[in-house]
Amino acid sequence: MEMCATSTLLQGIRVLDLSRVMSGPYCTAMLADLGAEVIKVEIPGRGDDARHFGPYKDGESAYFALLNRGKKSLAVDLKSPDGVKLVRDIAEKSDVVVENFRPGVAKRLGLDYEALAGVNPQLVYASISGFGQASPLADRPALDLAIQAMSGLMSMTGPKDGGPYAVGESITDVTTGMFCAFGIMAALFERQRSGKGRYLEVAMLDACFSMMLTGLSRQLYLGETPSRVGNRHPESYPVDHFTTKTGDVVIAAPNDTLFNALAKLMGQPELAEDEKYATYDARSRNDEALRNIIAAWMSERTSEEVVARLGEASIPCAPVWSLGDVAGSDHARERQLVTEGRHKKLGTVPVVPQPVRFSDVEPGDPSSIPTLGEDTKAVLQDVLGLSDEAIAALVDRKIVQRTDESAKES
Repeated sequence: MEMCATSTLLQGIRVLDLSRVMSGPYCTAMLADLGAEVIKVEIPGRGDDARHFGPYKDGESAYFALLNRGKKSLAVDLKSPDGVKLVRDIAEKSDVVVENFRPGVAKRLGLDYEALAGVNPQLVYASISGFGQASPLADRPALDLAIQAMSGLMSMTGPKDGGPYAVGESITDVTTGMFCAFGIMAALFERQRSGKGRYLEVAMLDACFSMMLTGLSRQLYLGETPSRVGNRHPESYPVDHFTTKTGDVVIAAPNDTLFNALAKLMGQPELAEDEKYATYDARSRNDEALRNIIAAWMSERTSEEVVARLGEASIPCAPVWSLGDVAGSDHARERQLVTEGRHKKLGTVPVVPQPVRFSDVEPGDPSSIPTLGEDTKAVLQDVLGLSDEAIAALVDRKIVQRTDESAKES
């Protein structure tokens, strides 16, 4: 059965992307992977701020390329009433709008849900913000590190006796983008029955808070605030990382059956009968002593040996891989975790599509990463039916910017 991660499942759906940097663009990239036409609105001359984030390849942002695969770039001046009108006209012919302006900005521009739904009642409109449109914190600027700090995530992450750590990726941006894409799909499905669009919003703080189920189970049901415990699981033990002769591995033997197998494998079956380790609760209470026993066994062996022996005993385990290890693995090749995209300046570039694999669908075309304003002419012609002369006049008045090849001829 043919399975692919990029597809034409959303072919015919037009998304007007008014978002920038990460959370919104991550959402719309997922929709583009599924075949939606995504029109990305950018600032003439500068573009999305993400175009100026490193790392760079031959002067082009790799960060921007990964987030904006499969989209069309329309460079429009939203400080101009005529620029706003162009965007409103495109919204009238779109299925979805995604924005992550600070609360109130879309309304000031005349690009809020009420304004656009008035001309397009079938529109699904999604707002992403740090704290929500209606919150005591709504006006506070938000970025991933601030949300990790305020959501409780950092308070639970880091060494037991150390300070709070952030997760090593902009996880709150990614999570929010995923939840927003989920909400958009639900709204589009409901629209098939009702014929009406709707408004939805996602706050980064809400998204991050909602995914911390282990910590929330302790906080909400027991009234106990979770603390930092390093890499061990906050409830179950041994679920932790250990150092071998050649690197680091993680193991997970939280229940009695798995722990008994681990004790036997280490040549210490009596541990399973010891009152300090015989039960789930006892192992969690005596985690430091148990960690020392397991660490001593691990330190005498290579990672390869540890993983092989634990695997033979059906004990969940894994080496700690770098990103390079993952990208170069047979798994990544088989699962096509990295595919090819196209860029006018860079040529063939790597892209990472959304990971859900669908059966019996045709793979989409290779993703194109747009240069700033690359699709301005095509969008204005195809969506709004503007003539070459009308587009040239907009360019001359600096309402829009074109960087497509044909612009050099006009």
